[in-house]
Amino acid sequence: MKDPVFVIHGVANRDRDEFTATVASLATATKVEMVPVHWGDLGAQDRFIAAALPAHRTDGDTLRDAQAPEPDGQGWQLSQVDAALRAELDAGSGGSDGSDRDGDGLRDGGHHELDPDEILDHVREAWPDTEWLRHSHDPHLLRETGRSLARSLLDELDPAGEDAHHGLRGEGADRRGRLRALVRRRLADLDRVAGASAQAVGGRLNHAVRSRYGADVMRFLGDVLVYQRHQAAVHARVRRIIDAVDPGLGRTASRPVRIVAHSLGGVIAVDMATATEPLWTESLVTFGSQSAFFHVADPRGGQLTTYGGSAPVQLPPSLGRWTNLWEPLDMLAFAASKVFRLHDGTAPVDLRVRHQASTGMWTHSAYWELPYVASVIGDVMRRGGPVQAG
Repeated sequence: MKDPVFVIHGVANRDRDEFTATVASLATATKVEMVPVHWGDLGAQDRFIAAALPAHRTDGDTLRDAQAPEPDGQGWQLSQVDAALRAELDAGSGGSDGSDRDGDGLRDGGHHELDPDEILDHVREAWPDTEWLRHSHDPHLLRETGRSLARSLLDELDPAGEDAHHGLRGEGADRRGRLRALVRRRLADLDRVAGASAQAVGGRLNHAVRSRYGADVMRFLGDVLVYQRHQAAVHARVRRIIDAVDPGLGRTASRPVRIVAHSLGGVIAVDMATATEPLWTESLVTFGSQSAFFHVADPRGGQLTTYGGSAPVQLPPSLGRWTNLWEPLDMLAFAASKVFRLHDGTAPVDLRVRHQASTGMWTHSAYWELPYVASVIGDVMRRGGPVQAG
């Protein structure tokens, strides 16, 4: 009879009874005896996390970059505006055949006196004064700006308009001055509309994301910070729970443990299996975990060498087999096979977990309920594989 599988949870697991019930359900699904390893009471204090989240405001929100684009960026922006402006002026003139494409008969019989080069000069002069448009990389928004500006100028030439006497007819400096002022006013109007739309949509989206997922992300970061500072206490908790089953487990190569771990629990398991005095681990299944990311960002120490980018890091014989599951929408899940190599030269097995619409957008905690995850754990822990990608 094999020893039980020890299950280490990840971040934000404060309720011991709830975690115990989750492990019991997983044990039933996998037909493998399991022991929960709960360390959540050693994690970050998360009662007041909401106090650190910014409040939603509708005034003063900003999505724009703090720095203006490079000159090439402005040139591209103005090329989008110019192309759409010229096309709209051409349509307002009725095109090369003099026909009235709009069919409204309000364009002086299909002709106007607007010079697109002159208009673009005024746009180029006013562009650095815009607050939002000069930061836009959206070609659709820029082209719509050009079209709207052209239509506004064409309306000024409409002899049927109420303000026709203030229009753009005539020649000389006075006409050029009126055109320059009009282009600046209209561009400023369009800039305000673009800004208001960006703030309304962006602000609501930002608030929704923060409200829905902000606390989860902050709990993750909080537990990571606490684990980095109090790693020894967390490792001692894991060791104490294993010792309660059998003090000899994990002490030598002849009595290795089997571990299933979620999220930061996977980092704990790998850290312990690769420590100078390791927790000998026969089989490890991680899901939604970050060991490779943490080691690349900040080498973990123990028996692990630093990842140099050209070759994977060799894992010690104290970590026998490693299967790592990741879900594509889980922003906290990372692959292991490019960063690490097992002692026998093979790579850890990275398995993709198919996204299910029922799990929603925050999928980091969804693994526990997914049949495929239970199936992989059962295959690894009961029969030793093989496993197939999801």
